[in-house]
Amino acid sequence: MTRLIFNTATTLDGYIADPADSLSWLFTVPGAGEAESDFGGFLATIGALVMGSTTYEWILHHEDLLAHPERWQRSYADRLSIVMTSRDLPAVPGARLHFRSGSVADVWAELQEAAEGKDVWVVGGGDLVGQFADAGLLDEVRVSVAPVTLGAGRPLLPRRIESDRLTLESVAQKGQFAELVYRVTGRA
Repeated sequence: MTRLIFNTATTLDGYIADPADSLSWLFTVPGAGEAESDFGGFLATIGALVMGSTTYEWILHHEDLLAHPERWQRSYADRLSIVMTSRDLPAVPGARLHFRSGSVADVWAELQEAAEGKDVWVVGGGDLVGQFADAGLLDEVRVSVAPVTLGAGRPLLPRRIESDRLTLESVAQKGQFAELVYRVTGRA
């Protein structure tokens, strides 16, 4: 059965990006490479991806994907990627990429079909993940907590989800990161 998984890094004070939507804080943490060492194993379980427009634009610019579309293949391969947006955005040449607007519930069937029995990864951002949680579609939250505080920025998950919906499945140390995995149940 296809599950919807939010896998991301966050600061100790719960931000996934700084106020300028930068992730530079993440790349300066000592041992970040060790924390990513088993990311390939996670990615092997993923059949499709979904992300918000701000996340897509950050990846587009950070990786310079319009000039180097092969970098998309290196990270996301031929998996279908849906970008939820209400704006016109440039597509990465050769990427299996669809732009959608509207309700996340409206794209869920398309994501499940594309995943072909594997899981779907919500790449980001926090509000998009919250929309999936509101719709009762979010199954798992995997958070790698970094030893960084920002004081402000984009929150991890800007929704209230009570402890009766979250069950801690595992805790692991990955370099300087603490990886927490929660199972999510029910609707808000």
